[in-house]
Order: sequence, then C-alpha cells, then structure tokens
Amino acid sequence: MENYKSTVDTGESQFKRSLTLLDGALLVIGSMIGSGIFIVSAGIAQSVGSAGWLVVVWLLSGFITLTAALSYGELSGMFPQAGGQYVYLREAFGKLYGFLYGWSFFAVIQTGTIAAVGVAFGKFAGYLYPSLGDDNILIGDKIGFHISAAQIVGIGTIILLTYINTMGVKSAKWIQFFFTFAKIAAMAALIIFGFALFSGNSSWHTNWQDGWSAKEISKNMLEITHNSVSGGALIIAICTAMVGALFSSDAWNSVTFIAGEMKRPERNIGLSLFIGTLVVTLIYVSMNLMYLNVMSVPEIAHAPAERVATAAALKIFGSNGAKIIALLIMVSTFGCNNGLILSGARVYFTMAKDGLFLPAAGKLNDKGVPAKALWMQCIWAAMLCLSGQYGNLLDFIIFTVLLFYILTIAGIFKLRRTMPNHPRPYKAFGYPVIPAIYIALASFICVVLLKYKPTYTWPGLIIVVLGLPIYYVLQQKLKKTEE
Repeated sequence: MENYKSTVDTGESQFKRSLTLLDGALLVIGSMIGSGIFIVSAGIAQSVGSAGWLVVVWLLSGFITLTAALSYGELSGMFPQAGGQYVYLREAFGKLYGFLYGWSFFAVIQTGTIAAVGVAFGKFAGYLYPSLGDDNILIGDKIGFHISAAQIVGIGTIILLTYINTMGVKSAKWIQFFFTFAKIAAMAALIIFGFALFSGNSSWHTNWQDGWSAKEISKNMLEITHNSVSGGALIIAICTAMVGALFSSDAWNSVTFIAGEMKRPERNIGLSLFIGTLVVTLIYVSMNLMYLNVMSVPEIAHAPAERVATAAALKIFGSNGAKIIALLIMVSTFGCNNGLILSGARVYFTMAKDGLFLPAAGKLNDKGVPAKALWMQCIWAAMLCLSGQYGNLLDFIIFTVLLFYILTIAGIFKLRRTMPNHPRPYKAFGYPVIPAIYIALASFICVVLLKYKPTYTWPGLIIVVLGLPIYYVLQQKLKKTEE
C-alpha cells in the first residue's frame, strides 16, 4: 500500500482543531434530518400497508445506520484526517477506489443532496409566500424544462450558506448549533402534541388491530389490495421500502469529513457518529409512531403530495398545521444544508492534495477553510438546482451509496490484515459480527434492488464508471508533474 501520510499531514497542519464532541454530534444530527422524515413514510406505507411493518422498516434502517456508524468509529480513529470515507477507501483499497467515491460524491451524492434540500426549502417557503414556491414558474412551463422560484430560492440559500462557511468553521458551527437544536425541539413538540394533545379520534388502536397484516395499498384510491404480501414478497417489499428510509438517514458520515478540525478526533468522531445516529433513529421512529396515532395507515399512504407530516399537522392544529410544518421543514432543511456544505468541501480538499481534484480546492483561505472547494461545490449544486434533475439523480445513486458503505466497512477487515500494528484508539464495536451483519444486510438490499428496482441501480453504476477515464487522465497528469 502506498504511503500518503506526508501529503495528508501537510494539508492537515493548517486546519484549526476547534470543534468539540457536541459540535460533531450536532453535525451528524443536522445533516441527517432534512425533509425525508416528513415525506417518505407515505411511500413506505404504500409498500407494506401496516403499522407494524411501517415501524419495522424505520427500525431496520436505523439499525443498519447504527451498525455502520459503530464500524466507522475504528476507521475514524485510525485516520483522523479531513476527507473521511474517501481516506478510508484510499487507505484500504488504493487511490482508484477513493477517487471513484470522491467523484460520485462531487458529481451527485453530496451536491445532488444539497440541491434537493435547497429546493425543498424553497418549496415549503411557498406555503408561507406563494411567490417563492414551486408553482411560480419563472422560465419555461410546468410540463417541460422550467425554472421556478423555489429553485432560485434554493440556490440563494446554498450561496448564503457557502459564504458563511468561507468565513470560518466557527461561523458554520453556530449556524449548525442553532438550527439543529431548533429542529429537534420542534419535532419533539410535534411528537408530544401528536400523542398528548391530539383532540381527534386516535387511529392507534385501529392501526394495530391488524398491525402485522402486510398489504399493498393502491396509490390511486383509498383501497387496500390484498395481494399476497408475505414470505418472499414481504421481504422484497421491505427492502424496496427501505430506500426512502435509508436516504432519510443518509449523510450520517458527514462528521468524518471534518476530522481535521475536530478536537481529539480519534475519540470524538466515533462518539459523534454513535450519538448522532442513535438520536436520529429515536426521533424518526417516534415521528412514525405519532403518524400512526394521528392517521390511519391508508391516510399515511395517501397523504396529499406524500407530505405526511403536513397531513398529520392539519389534523392536530387545524388550518395552521401546514404553516407550522412548512416552518419546521424550512428550519430543518436550512440546518441540514449547512452541515452538508460544511463537510463536503473537506473531501475535495483532500482529493486535491492527492492530485485527484482541481488543485485550487486543496488550498485554505486565511480563515483556515477550503473556500475555493466550497465555491466549486456551490456552483455545481446550483447547476443541479437549475437542471431540475437532482431528484432523479438521487434516486439513481442510493444503490451506489450503499455499495460504497459496504466497501468501506469491508475495509476494516482488510486493514486488520494489512495494517495490524496501526494505532486503533477505538475498535469497531462487536467486530467481526456487527460489521459483518451490516455488510450482509446492505448487500441483500442491493441484490433485491438490482433485481426488482433496476431504475435505482444501473444509472448510479454508470455515474461511477464515468469516473474511470477521468481518474486515468488525472493519473497521467500527476505522473508528468512528478517527472
């Protein structure tokens, strides 16, 4: 294995280690909670059609995310450097694998998520001010290519947050602190209201009378089709339903990208991952239990425009419910994008130090942050906003994201063999069982998606493969430079 230590150390020495364990945990929580939890339960309910299996999908997704986070703790302790997952793949399998992840990360995974979250902010701002929403078409028409006010608002928030992040990590830290605490408090209040102060007839007992009778719910009418959703069909339904839940739980690894700015990263990165993913899992499961208390399973499945939280809030708070949820999602998405923007640029910084990204991305400004990498990320995310294709791209990439997680955790097993004496301040919890469980479960989900949901798989793999010629071009340029 090639030694990249000197390159990394040179860059890392310029970072200021100013972030604490609390900052790391809030980054994980803030980056994970975007708009998904307010929406994707509708699709899950359509697939499994019962209270019990709806909760199981969220519990399984939380369990898978937690097992991955616990496993990443060992890697973060071994390589407490900016770049996170890119560095882990590079060290375990070589620069090519690290680059393919970094390429996909910049092309779609991070920037596409930033675009989607930014436009979601604009869409829900439209509830309060219709002129800012998705229905206000500025260019084109609704059917074909168009640019809406929501897209422009989304771009505006991305530019604003990027500028704040160029002012130093402390500025971004306070944005993350305020908005993450605000969204946790708001969601906790919604959960409490949904249980304790819901004045309508609770749907809880009705939902649990046949809570384990899995059904496929029609997307077009409030009608349950009693297809045989059991055995193998049920397993397939659960795996495909988990796509939305796993996407809502993604970005949990964001704290690994800023390891160069964490105090005691060998300890605090792993703890941040565990605390953050556990808190989010508890919040997500609690939110879904609240939905089941307020609405029937068919009502969840058929929430208008799949906005489950809005439908629940309308039943709890009446006509003001939509505005309350719009404000909550705006707070949630703004804080989420701050975490994504903050963490993403550190990957491009480390790639540039390895000669695998534009050289300007590998420089820090006088505030100690990779400002040019931040603006590169901003420009591409803004272009994805304008394209309107970020949603499709994210559907395509979720399969690939799982593959990179599997490969990274497999790296723990390889590094135990190839670097047995490397310092490991923290060892993967339950090794080898817990990491193996993650690999087995995630691999099974990928196989099911590959067979039954090809639209989620092949396009993402194509995006990754497109990185191969780029990698070899960069390698040739790097060789010429060294000569």
